[in-house]
Amino acid sequence: MRYLSVVIMIVLFGLPGEAQHKEQERVRNAGMVIKEILDIPDGIPQQLLDKAECVIVLPSVVKLAFVFGGSYGRGVMTCRRGNEFTGPWGAPTMMALEGGSFGLQLGGQATDYVLLVMNPRGADSILSSKVKLGAGLSAAAGPKGRDAIAATDAAFRAEVLSYSRSRGLFAGAFLDGSTLRPDNDANKRLYNRKISAKEVALEDKVTPTPAAQELLFELNKRSPKNLSS
Repeated sequence: MRYLSVVIMIVLFGLPGEAQHKEQERVRNAGMVIKEILDIPDGIPQQLLDKAECVIVLPSVVKLAFVFGGSYGRGVMTCRRGNEFTGPWGAPTMMALEGGSFGLQLGGQATDYVLLVMNPRGADSILSSKVKLGAGLSAAAGPKGRDAIAATDAAFRAEVLSYSRSRGLFAGAFLDGSTLRPDNDANKRLYNRKISAKEVALEDKVTPTPAAQELLFELNKRSPKNLSS
């Protein structure tokens, strides 16, 4: 009888803690990815990072070849605080990426993605519901390093600029056809209460967990001010 009681306690109380730990690990991984990618010489141009309203980090997105080239990834989105996106980077909200093949390596190779959200409309759309990149939201492969000077007008008009890193190779990434959506179930597990992506990212209703320390430290160090017009 005592053994049965222990099992019941583990089911009732142990699993939520394990689920929260999993989400915290995703946030920590996002922090490591953003640091490593921002350390790449001639990587994401500083002038573009300084004009971004939000950043999405998707560590280890995996292509699932057995699902007709479908892809699956989980990560975080953090935005600059305040109504005008002029404050420091705020608590991350959990995000999900799903969709068709978009240039991932074959054989289940995992790829890290960083997406810059360049205007308030893009941020609001992504945080409100599922959006399809290239259709509901304009997206382009982000220019790298000095290439930013020669970037096309289309890239600068895009609401989302995307970058990828796989096997040490860093490049702009085409994500047309994939979808982004808020992962509110993951938010509930991370913050221990039901809360929407908008409430986390735009309304400053939660305190960042310790797992977000590296992510927010790196972004606040590398891009403390929003220089968009």
